[in-house]
Amino acid sequence: MENYIVLDLEWNQSPSGKEGAVEHLPFEIIEIGAVKLNTEFQIVSRFHGLIKPRVYTAFHFKTSQVVHIDMEELEHDGRDFPHVMEEFIRWCGKDYILCTWGSMDLTELQRNVTYYAMEDPFPKPLLYYDIQKLYSLGFKGGKEKPSLDAAVEEQNIPEDKAFHRALDDAVYTAELMRFLDWDKLKPYLSIDYYRIPDTKEEEVYLEFPEYGKYVSRGFDTKEEALEDKKITNVVCCRCRRMLKKKIRWFPTSQKAYLCLAVCPEHGWIKGKMRIKKSEHGKTYVVKTMRIVGEAGAAEIAAKKEEMKKRKLPIFRKKTES
Repeated sequence: MENYIVLDLEWNQSPSGKEGAVEHLPFEIIEIGAVKLNTEFQIVSRFHGLIKPRVYTAFHFKTSQVVHIDMEELEHDGRDFPHVMEEFIRWCGKDYILCTWGSMDLTELQRNVTYYAMEDPFPKPLLYYDIQKLYSLGFKGGKEKPSLDAAVEEQNIPEDKAFHRALDDAVYTAELMRFLDWDKLKPYLSIDYYRIPDTKEEEVYLEFPEYGKYVSRGFDTKEEALEDKKITNVVCCRCRRMLKKKIRWFPTSQKAYLCLAVCPEHGWIKGKMRIKKSEHGKTYVVKTMRIVGEAGAAEIAAKKEEMKKRKLPIFRKKTES
């Protein structure tokens, strides 16, 4: 039986801002809180650990304004991160899927794991449920992402715990999960990008009801990535048929491209590429393919004309074929 592990973290950052930040560790975790849910979304176990800071030993002013912890408590009751992390992983067990409010926690958790030269305990690719995204899809049409406290207030959940304490926020997130229509939302897994695919064999393709998502391996440069046919090809997100482009890839910014293709069975398919940088400087591509109607196709055509007027660099090369 699969459990849900609902995780929340509190962290600190350099009190002097970016100038004093340690490379690859912008945030040092100071608290881990989590609850384990069964398939009925009932809490069956809780985890809480305070962490003694070793990198940023004074609070950034923003941290001190938000979290309900003081440095004296961390120094007195906290333990070293590796000990707390190892205990957390043992507590998780073997058959679970992670859930977080927002997309940052798992990336920052793995950054802290790497900083302490620990083995990353999570599967690759790391798929999880972003409950904030699911809440947005279920209650906001995917148009906005409310804060945790706003969602709690919206659902009339009693606010009998402090916000911005890891365990309390994990409990609030778990309570919100009971309001979601899981029959509809369960397919919408998120993927964490801290560890990107290393090889072609590791590249990821995820299918969702309305779209497909592809995550490439890393390349040395953007130009090298855009010469790869697998990246610039467009397939139908329903039938996986290779499609002919009606509007070839064109840039909408330095890091984003659009195209339009047509599937003989499912109609117009919008392709979107986002160029990203991995934690260790590799360039990778996240590509989505989404079914759009005539109006959506017209929007892409209009966008291309708009981009021509802005005179962005044209994406030519052999990928236009």
